[in-house]
Amino acid sequence: MPTRYALLSTYPPTQCGLATFAAALVAHLPRPGDQVAVVRVLDEPAACPASEVVHDLVAGSVAGAAAAADVLNSFDVVIVQHEYGIYGGPDGQDILSLLAALYAPTIVVLHTVLAQPTPRQRAILHGVIAAAGAVVTMTHTARSRLVDGYGTPPEKVFVIPHGAADNRAPASSPEAGTTRPRVLTWGLLGPGKGIEHAIDAMAMLRARGLHADYQIAGQTHPRVLDRDGEAYRDALMARAQHRGVADRVHFDGRFLPAAALGQLISGAAVVLLPYDSLEQVTSGVLIEAVAAGKPVVSTCFPHAVELLGGGAGLLVGRQDPAGIARALQRVLTEPGLSARMSRCCADLAPYLLWPAVARSYRELASWLASERAGAPA
Repeated sequence: MPTRYALLSTYPPTQCGLATFAAALVAHLPRPGDQVAVVRVLDEPAACPASEVVHDLVAGSVAGAAAAADVLNSFDVVIVQHEYGIYGGPDGQDILSLLAALYAPTIVVLHTVLAQPTPRQRAILHGVIAAAGAVVTMTHTARSRLVDGYGTPPEKVFVIPHGAADNRAPASSPEAGTTRPRVLTWGLLGPGKGIEHAIDAMAMLRARGLHADYQIAGQTHPRVLDRDGEAYRDALMARAQHRGVADRVHFDGRFLPAAALGQLISGAAVVLLPYDSLEQVTSGVLIEAVAAGKPVVSTCFPHAVELLGGGAGLLVGRQDPAGIARALQRVLTEPGLSARMSRCCADLAPYLLWPAVARSYRELASWLASERAGAPA
């Protein structure tokens, strides 16, 4: 029997990780006959070029939230993307009244589970979890935090990976005139990404006679841009100049479409995630890199510790340029290491690609709908 799904999320042309996630899920979720629609979350009204967007929820609009709940309740299953920063009110607390108005079976996908939330953040997440029929985390670390730190019933929490495009094509040859391997970091740019430590590491590699290029792809995060302009990017470019690696560190400030990003990943020798965060339990960039079969060097944020522990990557301390340099040197020069890491990635990839992830959401939605149908009125 066909299923009608509704997603509550940011959505393209909004350029953020949740919007990209939602668009991929919309593309892969439906089977023949199914319908997927989107209630789009916005900071302010905007044009709607996508036919699957059936309603807009503008943050802070009480009437808009009530109307959004009415639209969502007309579907068989609702999938809500939760992140503190996208809904109205302090820490996005306006989501609670909307969830309270839903009676359609609801799956809440948690993109952030803080180990040390503020009291308000903890209260909001408790309310979100209580309103959900099922909760999805993208890592076992996040699930353990919910069960052990928030007291969430374990039978309510399901682990489904983030999902990744299939970029497993063979690596491309170096560009004409160069044989330097490429180190790649991509994603929305802003403080906390740790790029400054990666630039310092590239200078250390150059001092050791190891010549590699470092590609930093992605636009500045829109909220960082509104607040600080391009100050962080400008500081990074100045740092590369000061460290003597301006000719080795390359910035691409575009938000890359899927095909261009896939080509960029394919040409990388190693993906570097130098993040400062100790809280991050979900990283779409990490999932994309591993699914593409690329060796990864990463700081020890929770998702990286969980996913790379089997040999797909090397872990380093946060804010540790020397550690980053040592790890990159190993991947780029140690015989057989890169190939072994790629094989480990290949073993993980089938479970991380979007078709497998979407199948898990369909199965969870079917289970939740059947549970609801069998519950007493």
